[in-house]
Amino acid sequence: TTFALAVLAGGGLAYGTYNMMNNPQVRVVQTKTQPVVVAKNDLSLGVELRLEDLEVAHFPDGQAPDGAFVKREELVGRGVISSFVKNEPILPAKLASKEAGAGLPPVIPEGMRAVSVRVNEVIGVAGYVLPGTRVDVLATASPTNDPTDMTTKVVLANVQVLTAGTRMEQDQNDGKPVQVTVVTMSVTPEQSERLALASTEGKIQLALRNPLDQSSPATPGIRPAVLLGFA
Repeated sequence: TTFALAVLAGGGLAYGTYNMMNNPQVRVVQTKTQPVVVAKNDLSLGVELRLEDLEVAHFPDGQAPDGAFVKREELVGRGVISSFVKNEPILPAKLASKEAGAGLPPVIPEGMRAVSVRVNEVIGVAGYVLPGTRVDVLATASPTNDPTDMTTKVVLANVQVLTAGTRMEQDQNDGKPVQVTVVTMSVTPEQSERLALASTEGKIQLALRNPLDQSSPATPGIRPAVLLGFA
């Protein structure tokens, strides 16, 4: 009898252990959250926010970034002045004021100007000149109209690109619409004069920069005779 009781007790203990291992008790802890409006997809500079561009995520209470928005509706119509990536919280510092609207004007920093120049695929560094990148502008021109005086020189350094894309223009020869590549850069008023002169009096070339490189070395420029070793 004692043996039978021991067997029954051992079996019951084993069965209980088996049930506990196969049916663990899951403890559910409720964490308080708060709503935060985030980008539903990547948002580029100059975009006007729409409801479909936004969604609400739930952050742990107290973990939301300062200034984060809680309702999508209050952001509709605001312009983006610094790009967002998917799921990034929408913050006031990256948005234009409610009165400024969207597009390029709100993106231009105070005291700066936006100047557009036509470029080809080569001048545009084979498509690598994108909004947010920084470039040097090289101009090639002759101060005397003499080909031997033709000089190439860096006329602007570390300039920010605001937009880069294509647009349709009317061809000057046959009047047909043609697609041209246009790069818009953020420059000071004095730089805007240099850029306008360089693009109308000569040829320009863009040199893509490392964004971490803030140096602007002075260069003397180069003429064909020096380039070919004749002077």
